[in-house]
Amino acid sequence: MLLLMINLKKMENDRNHVAWTSVRQERWQGELHVQGEIPLWLNGTYLRNGPGLWHIADYNFRHLFDGYATLVGLHFHGGRLVMGHRQIESNAYMAAKKNNKLCYREFSELGDGRVVCLTETIKGSIVVDPDTLDTIGKFEYSDKLGGLLHSAHPIVSDSEFVTLLPDLIKPGYLVVRMEPGTNERRVIGRVDCRGGPAPGWVHSFPVTENYVVVPEMPLRYCAQNLLKAEPTPLFKFEWHPHSKAYMHVMCKASGKIVASVEVPLYVTFHFINAYEEKDEEGRVTAVIADCCEHNADTTILQKLGLQNLRSFAGQDVLPDARVGRFRIPMDGSPNGSLEAALDPNEHGKGMDMCSINPAFRGKKYRYAYACGAQRPCNFPNTLTKIDLVERKAKNWHDEGSIPSEPLFVARPGATEEDDGVVISMVSDKNGKGYAVLLDGSTFEEIARANFPYGLPYGLHGCWVPKTS
Repeated sequence: MLLLMINLKKMENDRNHVAWTSVRQERWQGELHVQGEIPLWLNGTYLRNGPGLWHIADYNFRHLFDGYATLVGLHFHGGRLVMGHRQIESNAYMAAKKNNKLCYREFSELGDGRVVCLTETIKGSIVVDPDTLDTIGKFEYSDKLGGLLHSAHPIVSDSEFVTLLPDLIKPGYLVVRMEPGTNERRVIGRVDCRGGPAPGWVHSFPVTENYVVVPEMPLRYCAQNLLKAEPTPLFKFEWHPHSKAYMHVMCKASGKIVASVEVPLYVTFHFINAYEEKDEEGRVTAVIADCCEHNADTTILQKLGLQNLRSFAGQDVLPDARVGRFRIPMDGSPNGSLEAALDPNEHGKGMDMCSINPAFRGKKYRYAYACGAQRPCNFPNTLTKIDLVERKAKNWHDEGSIPSEPLFVARPGATEEDDGVVISMVSDKNGKGYAVLLDGSTFEEIARANFPYGLPYGLHGCWVPKTS
């Protein structure tokens, strides 16, 4: 994202919410006092990445997605919890720190044990140590595919790493795979855009067991906006509703496009999951893809500006969102459908920052965990468990607090999809924060641990299980 100067005021009361203020120190680590009980089986580290520093010298960043990244770790073992944070030492951050000025304009765990912090640009990928939170160095590919951009949310499993590379010159996407233990991307296939003038933004995408689903939104990249040093209405994107919206399905094995359909206009940051719908004889009749969909409304991007977030005065200004469900027919039909998977009022018409039981990625599933809304609000402020079979939601809310993405961790040996815990870090209304654990089934709070200081809002995380 483009980083620009604004003047920050000293905020008071709700306007001084810790979620939108920079972290005050580069690093800290210590054991936390736990209220309630952490399950003894929960052994591993939850890592959360996100913007932690929104200013350098006299430069003040203007958007939630800007800022220098802060890595936070929650280390669980034997019912105890050790917490720490560390600034990620990216080239951009280290150059700014050294020169005391802005020098650059500018998560996922790999199946082979490496932990990489990702952003939209390929050059911003950083390898970190999940135990110490230290920055190991830049993550660089060994192939010659090049590219400026990639999806910030690759699909990561024990056996592969799949991502999309938008092509801004000849609008389309390369679908690539990387094997564990390597840094070499290999091309599965290519999708040519059906609309224009550029590929649609692909912050994330879903897969099924046999297919990669490639979304083509009418919110499209704009090369000129990527290079401009002055503000543009939609940052590095442009809205092209007349270019229409599409969903493409590629076979993982062959790289062939097996379905390409026009769908209603949509805007999404995050896909939740996808799976194959089959008939009685086991033939795939459709691909179902679920996402956090913002009713084709691009104003969500402006609402995430820091000035808007910091100036909240009780108005209900968060744009509506829903669980959008695409149905992509596999019979050659030219059109797919997009509908709400459940009544958006179940989750306060707020929906983003989602996770599922990873054992169900690419498979038919029932539950998703996300951030919803209790209105009035200007940002998602609840934790929500979505039941896609009953079409209902359970919501957890702490008045005045802002929880970050809920991460589901399954209990070892579990046979039920929701048998586990949900972890979130919460920015509290009193200038501090805490970690909260919810039962994955009942969605009741089972433990929390207060942080000794406040942390800004974080974006995404991953679970690194303890192996010894």
